[in-house]
This record gives sequence, structure tokens and C-alpha cells, in this order.
Amino acid sequence: MSPADVVRAWLEDNQIEFEETEEGTFSFWLPGEKKLQTPVRLDLGPHALGVHAFVCRRPDEQFERVYRWLLERNMRMYAVAFGIDHHGDIYLDARLPLSSVTTDDLDRLLGSVLTYADEAFNTILELGFESSIRKEWAWRIERGESTANLEAFRGWLEQ
Repeated sequence: MSPADVVRAWLEDNQIEFEETEEGTFSFWLPGEKKLQTPVRLDLGPHALGVHAFVCRRPDEQFERVYRWLLERNMRMYAVAFGIDHHGDIYLDARLPLSSVTTDDLDRLLGSVLTYADEAFNTILELGFESSIRKEWAWRIERGESTANLEAFRGWLEQ
């Protein structure tokens, strides 16, 4: 089975809707809990499978602190690493040799993407968007609006 066939089979077996924009380029979303959806692109090249997952746009504030936190996290992660693009947006990225493109390795690799995106998301927001979150919280409280999607931050917002 070719690496592209393995990827297609893994996506179909896991009931993940995907788009193959060109031969060997797959785009899809992984469902999470804290980060509800993580967009992922897989690129099959001549020697490797590239994995690119968008985590968060460039932080509004304290971006150096956010990037440092991400780099420290990289030291403890399996198979993928945080990186930034030329805009400062945050991604998880990985390369896998084509000889390692198996359903088991895809499972571990994309499981890592999902886990690390989900685990890091609220911390990235706390560190890089604190002012915006505080403003949104105050606005919602003042107007009696739902704060359900901000509940993860209640502890430090109410201080």
C-alpha cells in the first residue's frame, strides 16, 4: 500500500472528513476538547510526510513569553514540535519518513498533534490574550451574556 493509500485509509477508518486538494496533500480537522478543532494538513513529499497543524494566531501580547513557553514544551514532546510562521502564528509541525507511514505511526503522530494542541491551547490564550479575555469577560458579565466559553479562565478572571 502506498503512503497516500495508508493516509486515506487512516482518515476513513477514523471517520475524519478530509479533502485531498492535490495528490498527496490532505486537509482535515481533528476534534478536541479545549481547542474544539485543530486544522491539519498532511503533505506527502518524495521522502517524507509533513504534518502541519494550526494551533493559534500570533498572540496579541507577551508573545515572547508565549514562544518561550512553547519552546520549553518542545523539550518534553513526542514526534511533533511547536513552531511559528512568518506572521508569528503558532503551529505544530512534524516530519515522518515515508517508510514509517503506517496506520500505527499515523495514530501516534496525529494523537500527539491533538493532545499537544488541546493541552496547550488555554495556556497560550492566558499568556498571549489576557487583556482581550478580561475585556470579553467584563463585557459579558455587564450585559448578562453567557460566559460558558470563558469558564476555563474563571479562576484568574475573578481575581
